[in-house]
Amino acid sequence: MAVITYRDALNRALREEMERDDSVFLLGEEVGEYDGAYKVSKGLLDQFGEWRVRDTPIAENGFAGLGVGAAMVGLRPVVEFMTWNFALLAYDAIVNSAAKMYHMSGGQYNVPIVFRGPGGSALQLAAQHSQVPDPWYANIPGLKVCAPATPADALGLLKSAIRDDDPVVFIEGELLYNVKGEVPDGEHLVPIGVAEVKRPGADVTIVAHGKMVHVALQAAEHLAKELEVEAEVVDLRSLRPLDTASVIESVQRTHRAVVVEEGWPISGIGAQVVDDIQREAFDSLDAPVARVSGLDVPMHYARSLEKLIVPGPEPVIEAVKHVCYLD
Repeated sequence: MAVITYRDALNRALREEMERDDSVFLLGEEVGEYDGAYKVSKGLLDQFGEWRVRDTPIAENGFAGLGVGAAMVGLRPVVEFMTWNFALLAYDAIVNSAAKMYHMSGGQYNVPIVFRGPGGSALQLAAQHSQVPDPWYANIPGLKVCAPATPADALGLLKSAIRDDDPVVFIEGELLYNVKGEVPDGEHLVPIGVAEVKRPGADVTIVAHGKMVHVALQAAEHLAKELEVEAEVVDLRSLRPLDTASVIESVQRTHRAVVVEEGWPISGIGAQVVDDIQREAFDSLDAPVARVSGLDVPMHYARSLEKLIVPGPEPVIEAVKHVCYLD
C-alpha cells in the first residue's frame, strides 16, 4: 500500500475516473489554471484539457446549475466548490433541481453529479467560512451524502460517488487535506452507505464522521492508556444513507455510546444517530447515550475561542467517563 495524503487520494480518484470514463468532467472556481484552491485538481488540466477541466466565474448557482443540466443529458460532472460555505449560493440548484429531478420526471432523468469541496472549520476563518453543512444536505431526499475521514475512504468514496447515478454531496474535511494514510494499490472502491469500525473495543462505542473520527481515535487511545477503557470507534463515512445497522451492532456489543460531531447540536447528525440508537438498541444500553458537538454559536475568529467551540479529545473523554460511570 502507498502512503499518501487525503488531497492526493482525491486527485487520484478524479484522475482514475476521468481516464476510465470520458463523460466525467470537472468544473468550478480555479480548478484548472490554479490546480484547485486546495490543489486537489493538480495536473488535471494538463492531462485532460480545458474541455474537461473547466474554470468557472464566481457564480456558484450558475455553474452548479450548469452541472445539473449536463448530468441530465448524460455527462458525469464533478462540481467543486471552493468551500461548502460558498455552496449556500447554489442551494437551489442542489436541492430544488439535482435532488428532485428523478422524482419530478417520473424516473425519466437521472442526475449523476458530484458536488464536492471542503467543509467545517479550518484555522481562524471565522463565522462565514467555518460552517458544517453535513445535516443541511443529509436532510434532503434524493441526495446521497459522504464525509470521508481518511485518504483511503476519500479515494474509494469519491470513485463510487462519480459512478453513482444519483446526486452525491461530498464533504471533505478542510483540515484533512494534509493527513496521510495507507491507500490500497489498484482499483479501490468504498460503497456509499456503509460505516466502518476504525478501532475495535468492548467497553463503549464512539460514533463519528469526517474530522471527528481522528478526534475520537485520539480520545480512544487516551482512554485505553489511562483508564483501561477500550472504546470502539465507528466511522459513519456516509451520512445519507446512514448505516444504522453497523452502529446498532456495535452498541449491542459495548452497551454504551457516545456520538461526536463537529457541527451545531440542534438537528445535527448526532441527534439522528442518538435517536436511532435509543429506538433500535434501548434494551442494550447500560447508560444514556451521550452527545458531543460544536458549541451552539457562530465560529469566532480568535484561535483561543475557536478551540473552545470545536470539539477536541477532552470532551469526548469526559463523555465516555460519564457513560461508563467513571466521573
